[in-house]
Amino acid sequence: MDTNSIFLIGDEKEKKVLRTKIPLFDFSRESKKELKDLIKKMRLVMKEANGVGLSANQIGVQKRIFVAQVPNDQGRIKFYVIINPEIKKISKEKIALEEGCLSIPETFGIVPRAEKLVLEGFDINGKKLKIKAWGLLARVFQHEVDHLNGMVFTDHCKEVRKIPENIEIKEIK
Repeated sequence: MDTNSIFLIGDEKEKKVLRTKIPLFDFSRESKKELKDLIKKMRLVMKEANGVGLSANQIGVQKRIFVAQVPNDQGRIKFYVIINPEIKKISKEKIALEEGCLSIPETFGIVPRAEKLVLEGFDINGKKLKIKAWGLLARVFQHEVDHLNGMVFTDHCKEVRKIPENIEIKEIK
């Protein structure tokens, strides 16, 4: 299985993986080195695809893990590794913003998501984490937990739009 490429919802075999709820990760069944190697690979794949988050099942790995790389309030990039993530609390306030997904290329839609949340999980050492998140970070966390639960952002959209392949998108630097 090629874990260097992102699974796409348009491929029937890959869709099946993306639509499966991932069981809890068992720290006793994997070495720290194997886990570190997986995290390193996930971070690289995410960065190469210009993503802000990536769940393990998006590269065909059936482990309840995601990585995210989001700027903080000061604009510094912070890298997250969350194992067995669980959203414990969400705010009633929802914000509807446009989202896309590495597994559904050239597709976007407005997704209402909780503005704030509390996420619990574990770090790479098996140490319990509790993160209060808001804004983009809260949105990314919800998007990635959805992936691990077999859902994609289009499940939450009222309207989905595709960008035609012949339109050139230039990166602003």
